[in-house]
Amino acid sequence: MHKLRKPWLALGWLWVATVVYLSLAPSPPEPVHIQGIDKLEHALAYCLLMLWFCQVYVRRTQRLFAAVLLIALGMIVELLQGMTGYRYFEYADMLANATGVMLGWVWSRTGLGRIGRALETRFFK
Repeated sequence: MHKLRKPWLALGWLWVATVVYLSLAPSPPEPVHIQGIDKLEHALAYCLLMLWFCQVYVRRTQRLFAAVLLIALGMIVELLQGMTGYRYFEYADMLANATGVMLGWVWSRTGLGRIGRALETRFFK
C-alpha cells in the first residue's frame, strides 16, 4: 500500500473520528433494536478498524502498535461515556471492542489482510 497510503490513512482516521463521535453522541442512530446487539456492533466496528489499518501497516510491530492503540481507544471512549451523564460505562463494551481488535488482527493474517494491496494493484497500477 504505497500509492494510496495517505488516502487509506485519511479514511481510517475519519472512521476513527466517526466511531468516537457515535460513541459519545447523546443519541446515536440505532439501526437495530435487539437486546445485546450493541456488543456485536462494538466488536464489528473495532474489527473493521483493525482490518482497515492492517491494509496500511503490514509489519507485525506496526500491527501490534495499531492494536494497542485501538484497544486503548475503546477503553478511553468507554470511560468518557461514563462521564457524559447521558451514556453508560460498561466493561462488556470494552471487552467487545478489544475482541473486535483481536479478530481484526487474526483475520488480517488471511486474505482479508491483503485486500487493499490487491485493489491497489488491480485498479491503480
